[in-house]
This record gives sequence, structure tokens and C-alpha cells, in this order.
Amino acid sequence: MERILLVEGDPNISDLIARQALQPSGYQVDIVPDAGSAIRKAIQDPPDLVIANLNLPGLSAKDLLVGLTSQGVHSPLMIIAEKGQEQDVIQAFRLGAADILLWPARDAEVVSAVDRVLAQVRDAHARRRLDEELKAVNENLQQKVGALTSMIAIGKAVVSITDRRVLFDRIVEGALKVGGADLGWLLLRDDRTKTYLLATQRNLPDGWAKKIGQPLEDGVSPLVANSGESLLMSGAPLQKFQLATLGGAAAVIPIKVSNEVIGLMVLVRKSQVAFGDMEKTLLEAVADYASISLVNERLFRVVERNAEAARTGEKQQNALFRSLKQAVQKDLDGVLYPLGLMLTGKTGPLNAEQRKALASANAAAQKLSELVMDNKPGGD
Repeated sequence: MERILLVEGDPNISDLIARQALQPSGYQVDIVPDAGSAIRKAIQDPPDLVIANLNLPGLSAKDLLVGLTSQGVHSPLMIIAEKGQEQDVIQAFRLGAADILLWPARDAEVVSAVDRVLAQVRDAHARRRLDEELKAVNENLQQKVGALTSMIAIGKAVVSITDRRVLFDRIVEGALKVGGADLGWLLLRDDRTKTYLLATQRNLPDGWAKKIGQPLEDGVSPLVANSGESLLMSGAPLQKFQLATLGGAAAVIPIKVSNEVIGLMVLVRKSQVAFGDMEKTLLEAVADYASISLVNERLFRVVERNAEAARTGEKQQNALFRSLKQAVQKDLDGVLYPLGLMLTGKTGPLNAEQRKALASANAAAQKLSELVMDNKPGGD
């Protein structure tokens, strides 16, 4: 029921307006005799419409208009006026009156005038609600666009940034934007100790932030590490854990490779506004990006190790080749010298057959020496 505040000192007029016209039409009507009482009642409980007679005792209906506005009461006001009060009516409209009811009036005229003003009020309320709904929808869309933009930025970082620390910083920054959180950090499992160490953080208190490279006991992360399922907490349930000292709502998202938890992403809101299902889905997508980056890093390290092993093997092979080359050349030098000396005849005369055999052996040794000298190991 729409509530109407009737400011009227004449019982005959108030009876016709309230009992005969408005109440049978479904309106709730409160009656006060003067402007002062009307201001006090409207401040306490603002009505949907105020109807006031221009001829009120004490403060006039125009004074009532000014008084309501100054007290922040914006209910529309309809004035009751008689013929000959045109000047006062014009002043009332200038002060913000919504409509006029010329008296005397029949009950049907009263209902029609009230319906007309309240229809405008309903339209105004509907427009305000629509504006609020549109604003909420727009804010929601802006948040989603911001989240998608952050997701795209994280994806680009995963494929373009090779510095591990920089990449993890980008991932946490993106997660804060996606989740609308105030604090966040990343824990990575140490394969040797099987503990989760703080890899990077954003906005943690100094006592927590200085634990980079160390375990960070928040009370909640071990639960997620064991279950492998995301955990959203807020309000009273969170108060049981140390994490509650940082805020009123938390989201702990596992980072998994082949269903094995290799890291944890933790986000905290200072308020107790819980993380929703949509935010959980987006944060799990961010965790997938983190998982991809960790897998890429491991593959990169394997490739680097294999490349280093290949370079080491090549160096060893080259060293062996040079050693064999030097040994063969030394032996060939030992053969070529006596052959050349014998061919000169200084070691004794040679018959034609001996000279031919020595010349053939000398030529073969010379050719072998040239081949050894020409061949170089890889990288030389």
C-alpha cells in the first residue's frame, strides 16, 4: 500500500479525502493538522505523497515544501487550493509542488489527482531501478572485461617471459585482478623436501613477505595440497586458521600437473565478501597458466642439460680426434723419414725393383699424411 501524508486541519476536508476517497482506493493515509507535525512525521518515515492545504495554520504549505526539502525528504507534494489563490499556487509550483487539487472537489477528482501524481512517482522509481540495474550490469561487464584482459596478459606472459621470477610476479598480479583480491602469493613444491615454499607475493605484511624461499604456514594450504581441490572460505569458518589475520575471505587454488599438486596460489580479500564460482573458475584458469609455465620451465631445463651434455661430448670427441691425429702424424713422420733417406741412396745402392717398392711406399705414406693434416675435428 502506498502511503499518503495528509496535512489538513479541517476535519471535513480530511474525512472526504482520506476516508471517502483514498482509503477505499487502497491507499494508506496518515493525517496531521499542521506543517510542523508533517515535517516531523515525514523525517521519521517518508511517505510516497504529501497532500497539504495552502491555508494551514502557522507554517504554510509553501513553508512545508521548503522544510521537507531542507531535511532531505523528497516525497512529492500536492497542494489543496481554492479559487483566488492563483498567486500562491504559482509560488508553490516554483518551490517544487508536484500538482494541485482545486477545492471543493469530489472524491473521484481526489483519486484521479492522486493516481496521476503517484503514477509519475512510480515511473521515476522504475527509472531509478532501471538505472541501478544497468549500472550494476555495466559494472559486471567491466569486471568481466578486466578479468579477460588479465587472462590474455597472463597467457602472453607465459609464452614470452623466460625469467621465472618475473613470470610468477605477472601471474600473481593477474590473479589479484581476476579475483578482485587485496593480497596474493604463490607457493611451489620443493621436490627434495616435498614442502611448499613461498615463490612470490603481493602486498603481504613484512613478517610474511620476508619468507621468500621458505615454507609459509597459513593453515589452509596443506588442506588444498592434500585434496587437490580449490577451497573458498570466508567469515566464521576462516577464523579457525592463521590466514584470518590477513583478511575476511580467501581462495586457495592448486597448481597441478597430471593431477599432482606442484604449487598453490593463495588470494585474500580484506573484506568478508566471499569469492564466487565465476571467480573460482577464472582463478583455476590462471592456475593452469602457472602449471603450463612450470612445465615449460622444466622442459627448458631438460633441453639445456641435453644441449650442455652434447656440447661436452663434442668437446671430448674433438679432443680424442686431435690426440689420435697427433699420434698418427707422429708415426707417419717416423716412416717418411727413413723412406726418404733410403730413396736418396745414402743407406746403400738400390736396384730398380727395390727403388720402385720404396717409392710406392713413400707415396702412400705421403698421401696418408696429407689426409691426416687436411681433416680437422668439429669446431676447429
